[in-house]
Amino acid sequence: MHELSIALSIVDLASEEADRRGGVRVEAIHLRLGPLSGVVKEALLSAWELAAEGSGVAGSRLVIQDVPVVAFCPTCRDRRTIPSVQHLCCPECGTPTGDLVSGRELEVFAMEIRDQVAE
Repeated sequence: MHELSIALSIVDLASEEADRRGGVRVEAIHLRLGPLSGVVKEALLSAWELAAEGSGVAGSRLVIQDVPVVAFCPTCRDRRTIPSVQHLCCPECGTPTGDLVSGRELEVFAMEIRDQVAE
């Protein structure tokens, strides 16, 4: 289950940022996750609490935003959301395409923090 090592890496990243900001509590970490990232969302969520335990982000939430697979269709000359990763074809015209615009993401894009002094 490599999701635990990914969760630990996210914990390290968030802890370093919280330390850099000094005196803040991390409430949530927001992550963009695509179906082609190789990460199972449910496994990552279940590994989160274990990974965060005893760290500077213990008790925080991992909020995952699902990113669809989007490809550029050379025939339509437009971006199209691909309904199935097993069938990388334009849903409008049926042209096979491997020119992926999104769907591989594994990206921390935001953290919710609170100043501990204000508590």
